[in-house]
Amino acid sequence: MQATSSGAPLSARKAWTVAIVATLVMSVSYIDRQALAALAPTVCKALVISDTQYGWLVASFSFAYLLGAPLAGALLDRVGARRGLVMAVLAWSAVAASHALVPTFGVFVALRVGLGLTEAPSFPGAAQSMRRVLPREHRSAGFGMLFTGSSVGGMLAVPLVIALNHWMGWRVAFLLTAAIGLSWIPVWLVATSDPHIKDVLARMPSAEDDPTATREPASRWSLLASPAVLRAVMLVCFSAPALMFGINWSSKYLAHEFALSQDALARYLWVPMVLFDLGAVGFGAIASRIDAGVLRANPAAERRSHVLLIVIGGVLGGTIAAVPLVHSPWLATGLISTTMAGGGALFALLTADMLARVHPSHVSTAAGLTASAQSLAYVVAGPLVGRAFDAAHSYSGVLLVLGAIVPPAALAWCVWPMPRSTK
Repeated sequence: MQATSSGAPLSARKAWTVAIVATLVMSVSYIDRQALAALAPTVCKALVISDTQYGWLVASFSFAYLLGAPLAGALLDRVGARRGLVMAVLAWSAVAASHALVPTFGVFVALRVGLGLTEAPSFPGAAQSMRRVLPREHRSAGFGMLFTGSSVGGMLAVPLVIALNHWMGWRVAFLLTAAIGLSWIPVWLVATSDPHIKDVLARMPSAEDDPTATREPASRWSLLASPAVLRAVMLVCFSAPALMFGINWSSKYLAHEFALSQDALARYLWVPMVLFDLGAVGFGAIASRIDAGVLRANPAAERRSHVLLIVIGGVLGGTIAAVPLVHSPWLATGLISTTMAGGGALFALLTADMLARVHPSHVSTAAGLTASAQSLAYVVAGPLVGRAFDAAHSYSGVLLVLGAIVPPAALAWCVWPMPRSTK
C-alpha cells in the first residue's frame, strides 16, 4: 500500500480505483484522436486529401504532441495530475469538436496541431497518477493497464465513429465523439475526492519514497542525459513507427489492398487494439510478478527475465514486415495485430523500468519525454509512409522497413549500459 504524507495508508482498492480512472483518460484521448484514422477513407475523399497530405495530417498532430508532452509533463510535476488532467480534457474536447466544422485541408492541419497540444498532458498525467498511487511491485502491471487505455479508446473509436458516420455523416461523428471526454471529468473528480487520495496525488515525492530511484537531478531537462531515459527514448523511436502504421494506416491499407468499404473496415480495425492490450497487460503482469519477488532470491535471473520479455516483445513487433506476403484481410490484420501486441509489451516494460529509475518528483517529465519520442517517430514516419505509397503505389517496402528496425532496437535496449546503483 502507498502511504500518504501523514502516514495513513492508501488501500489497494482506492489505489487501483485511481489507476483505472487514470487509464480511462487515455481511452478518452484516443477516441478523439483516432476518429480521423477510422474515417480516413471518407474524409480524404470528401476533402480531396491525398495520401501524402494525410501523412502530414498524422504528422501535424504528432509534431504538436512532440513539443507539448515534455512541457506538459514538467507542468504536471508542479501542479499535480488531479487539476491538470481536468483542464486538459476540457481543452482538447473543444478542439476535437471543432473538427466537425473543418472546411479545408489547411484548417484541418491547424486543428490537428491544436489537438496534439491539448492532449499532450494525458499520458504524463496518467503516468504520474499511476506512479504515485501504486507500490513498486504493482507498477509494471499498472503501466501495462495504462497502455490499454489508448488501445481501448482506439478500439471503441472504430465502430463508434464508423456507425455515427453511417447514420449522420462524418462531421457529426467528430462532434459527438468529442463530447465523450466531458463525461470523464466528474468520474475523475469523484474517484480522487477522498482526502487521502488527494494527499498522495498532490504531494511532491522524494527519493526516500522509492529506494530504486536515482537522486534528484540538477534540473528536469538533465533527464535527457539519464541512461534510463535515453534507452527508453531509443526503443520508443524505433518501435513506434510500426505502431503508427497499425493505428493510423491500417484502414487505408486494408481498403487499398482488399477493396474493403468504409463500413466493412469495422470488422477488422478493432483486432489490433485488442492485441495491443493483451501485450501490454500480459507482459506487464509477468514483469510485476517478477518484481513482487518470484525471482527475488536470484537477482541475476530476475534481470535476465526482464531482458527476455523485451526480446520477445521486439520479435513480435517486427512481424509487420510479413504483411505484404499474405493475401487475406484477416491474415494481414493478424500480422498487424501481432506487431501491436509486441509494441504494447515494449511500451509497458520500458515505461515501468524507466519510471522506477528516475527521481519520483520528475516522473511526469520523464513520461513526457518518451511520449515526445513517440510523437517524433510519428512525425518522421507518417509523411514518409504517405510519400512512399504515392511514389510506388505499394506499401510493401514501407512495411519491410518498419518491421525490420524493431528487433535490433529491443536488443540494443537489453545491452544498454546502466549504472548499477539505479536499480
